Amino acid sequence: MNRCRWSVFAAVVLCTALRAGAGETLVGAAAVKITPPLGTPMAGYYHERPATGVHDDLYAKAIVIESDGMTAALVALDLISTTRQVVDESRRQIERATGIPGAHVMISATHAHTGPVLSGSDKDDGFFGSEKQVARQFTAELPAKIAEAVKLAHAARQAVTVLAGEGREDALAFNRRYRMKDGTVGWNPGKLNPNTVKPVGPIDPALPVVYFEAPKRVPVAIYVNYTVHLDNVGGAEFSADVPYTVSKLLAEVKGANLVTVYTNGTCGDVNHVDVNSAEPQGGHANAARMGTIIAGDVLRLLPKLTAVQSRDLRCRSEMVELDLPELAPGAVEKAQAVIAQVKAEGGPKPKFMEQVEAFKVADVAAREGRPLSVEVQVIALGNDVAWVSLPGEIFVELGLAIKDSSPFRHTIVAELANGSIGYIPTSRAWPHGNYEVVSARCAKGSGERLVKTAARLLKELAKAHKQSTAGE
Repeated sequence: MNRCRWSVFAAVVLCTALRAGAGETLVGAAAVKITPPLGTPMAGYYHERPATGVHDDLYAKAIVIESDGMTAALVALDLISTTRQVVDESRRQIERATGIPGAHVMISATHAHTGPVLSGSDKDDGFFGSEKQVARQFTAELPAKIAEAVKLAHAARQAVTVLAGEGREDALAFNRRYRMKDGTVGWNPGKLNPNTVKPVGPIDPALPVVYFEAPKRVPVAIYVNYTVHLDNVGGAEFSADVPYTVSKLLAEVKGANLVTVYTNGTCGDVNHVDVNSAEPQGGHANAARMGTIIAGDVLRLLPKLTAVQSRDLRCRSEMVELDLPELAPGAVEKAQAVIAQVKAEGGPKPKFMEQVEAFKVADVAAREGRPLSVEVQVIALGNDVAWVSLPGEIFVELGLAIKDSSPFRHTIVAELANGSIGYIPTSRAWPHGNYEVVSARCAKGSGERLVKTAARLLKELAKAHKQSTAGE
């Protein structure tokens, strides 16, 4: 990938010289390795586990799009989440280095459970290794690496054709909340559990793809979005999980210079486990199986993609305040006792759900009533493609509602973007409780507020596009 090895000086010089002509779309892409040192604590579970190896490297991957004087960047990180602090600092560095407005940069995480913890995260700071110096150093250095990926992508801009389409893959994702025989809603009830009746929610089988191709059919980048939790691998080796295989296989077919940016749809309640099958589903083998199927779906879709009228690039974002959940009397004191037990050396540990609730209560109480301020962002290309960012692990029905209300031909929703506040369930799920609801740091109705905001921003951008092209 020669374009990703240019010096910073060369990148900045080229950025000042290259501009999109009238009716022309420029796109560049780059990948920068962000794999931390061994020993860095890993994210994803309610215990500390230092990394002992690297199965495959982690990356910050960026696509920069310029059209008619407007420029935006789409970034995906092989990490479990993003934090607002990292996003803000990354945007500042990107704006200084490239001139791309920070508000035009969408930074999302793939939710790999085999990446490092981030210090200063929006929840659980100081636990599970995030307070260690190696974690703090990784987090402090991450914005510069994100900015480098965008800077290199910006320097590599060239005229492209943009193509888009949508495949379907309904054999890899499963709603993980189930109606049980006793009338309750279970979470991850286990394979072949005789008390499982049926899932209480849908999946989103859509596989939207946006492909950027230079003249003479030279691949530049491909943006892939799919709605499923990335928690196959486990263990103590760094790995990007499913996106590793997707990227590797697409590059083997389309060329080593292809940059694949993989993002997650709204999969807060969707995972890869088929409870009606006894077949094992986990580890690198299952991540490779899923990645191979998705890569195959993408390759089958490529000949069917249609050209995007891409000269009109627009960006809009809005900060939304979300209320905190109410805490029961005595909840803070109980949470403090549970957390003390978690941190104590030796002795029995609290039950998993007790830990989940305790850390949620501690985080909510620490805000002292201050609402959560989160960002909803939309980047649109013509009237064909729109990317929407949401700040957490979003229930699938909320993403489907955004797509249903969108006036764009292809609407792609990326969760865990521009910061994360954890799980955001639907109001319908709230009375049923269980893991995602117990863990939620925001109040009932927060998800629907985000949907309403995203739907309005999408309509505003569609209207702006229509007005700008009315005289043509």
